[in-house]
Amino acid sequence: MKFVDSASIRVEAGKGGAGCLGFRREKYIPDGGPDGGDGGDGGHVYFRGQEGLNTLSEFRFNRLFRAKNGQPGSGQNKRGKSAEHLTVEMPLGTKIYDLETDELIGELTEHEQVLLVAKGGFHGLGNTRFKSSINRAPRKTTPGTPGEVREIGLELSIMADIGLLGMPNAGKSSLIRQISSARPKVADYPFTTLHPSLGVVSLYDEHIVMADIPGLIEDASEGVGLGFEFLKHLSRAKALLHVVDILPADNSDPVENYLTIEKELAKYDQDLANKPRLVAINKMDLLHEEDRAGVTEEFLKDVDYNGAVFNISALNGLGCKDLVSGLFKLVKENE
Repeated sequence: MKFVDSASIRVEAGKGGAGCLGFRREKYIPDGGPDGGDGGDGGHVYFRGQEGLNTLSEFRFNRLFRAKNGQPGSGQNKRGKSAEHLTVEMPLGTKIYDLETDELIGELTEHEQVLLVAKGGFHGLGNTRFKSSINRAPRKTTPGTPGEVREIGLELSIMADIGLLGMPNAGKSSLIRQISSARPKVADYPFTTLHPSLGVVSLYDEHIVMADIPGLIEDASEGVGLGFEFLKHLSRAKALLHVVDILPADNSDPVENYLTIEKELAKYDQDLANKPRLVAINKMDLLHEEDRAGVTEEFLKDVDYNGAVFNISALNGLGCKDLVSGLFKLVKENE
């Protein structure tokens, strides 16, 4: 299973239309001068940043983007019609590379931001353009120039205020369903989340964006599992929320699971490991109310964490209102 955060596509700008070879042939003017018009310009290819898109998965199947050619010129000095430009919508946070030169063409970070990636061909010239005092009947024209063709690499880094951490099946997708309008797939097996899911969490008239990404496993920093393919997405978040499954279905140790993830973050990027975070201990609805505080206290004894902890149930919403308030406070403190 591959987490899609990169893609390679081909873009082809349109060719310029050819210039026309023409002469006036009207009644009583049998030997009129040249009247061949220019062709039209070829269409450019643009990429445009668009809110609401959060994956590059569509580019796995649609890999060719071709703008139209300019129309050729015609007689009576009529210029060919220039082609419309092609605009391809991209998720915010997408970096665009020229794969042949490894050049970074640009990065789309704002809604409706437009980036030219392939320039259309210049129009051809009609023979009227070549008329002179010594050549009154030129037969010369030029074809339109070809449009740019580029092999493009796309790399998406999710832009979010909060990045969710947790082992596979820790309940991150259920949590983002509970506190936001996002509806990621939820199922009881690892790696249900193969694509990033962005949820908008609201509190009164304020909003933050939370990114649910695939769960971490041991040696993810070395590319095991979904590895680098999603660890880099966390680096753009302002803060992190570590979701801990206090009653794992596989009977693993919640403390060991927590420490595994913290270790992987530090191995991958120390700056990422030092990001501010909150801890949410999930599945508290499965414990008796009088046992919850003791379980949390026992967990914290064995981990190196001194921040705020929230006992929650992503399934029924227990503690989630307090968690949302804590997340907004955390984001404001780290803007």
